[in-house]
Amino acid sequence: MRRLLRLVLPFLHLALPGGAVLAGEHDADCTREPQAHWMSREAISRKAVAAGYPDVRHIQVIGSCYEIEALTARRLQADVVMDPMTGDVVAASMSNGPQR
Repeated sequence: MRRLLRLVLPFLHLALPGGAVLAGEHDADCTREPQAHWMSREAISRKAVAAGYPDVRHIQVIGSCYEIEALTARRLQADVVMDPMTGDVVAASMSNGPQR
């Protein structure tokens, strides 16, 4: 089931009206590991690109997760929450229109 979610979650925004998914309202507790053990920002950026967000604009720590602001291949603004230990997408939300 978890594997299926990892495969489906990055594309969930395509099925929802207005691209409303979860990221802005997430309350995920991604990890209990200290930040010293997390993936680097460069590594999490590479994971975001591999997950379908090729233009990473900003990375910040929110609670025990990384929050990434990026553009999708279709140039939609994306806010993506990622697990800092695995690089898995925990939540994502998309804007309605393309960004430049």
